[in-house]
Amino acid sequence: MNEALIYIGSVIIIIWGIAHLIPTKAIVRGFGEISADNKKILAMESIAEGLTLIFLGVLTLLVTILTDYQNHTAYIVYLACAVMLLVMAALTLLTGARTSLLPYKICPAVKTIVAILFILGSVL
Repeated sequence: MNEALIYIGSVIIIIWGIAHLIPTKAIVRGFGEISADNKKILAMESIAEGLTLIFLGVLTLLVTILTDYQNHTAYIVYLACAVMLLVMAALTLLTGARTSLLPYKICPAVKTIVAILFILGSVL
């Protein structure tokens, strides 16, 4: 059961990361007429968040597949990834979730749920 929680959380956050990458162009366009530099920064930030989420999912997935998921190193990886997701959830709660866009409103919940799955998967 513990291992399954890690797998489920990993897959969810990888998919959520991919979902962040897909609309990058539309997100930048949604800001209207802004400078080329600002467009690049917006694109970079959107891509960076998506890649970070994918990395957290792939890292936990690889640790679970390639090692004994109950060893000390795996435990540290799961908790570190959970903490990072909670920090990202808090940031999104204070910023993007305050917009009228539904994906940004549910993003903190998705990140928090996955963090909980990682924590439960590492301690149960």
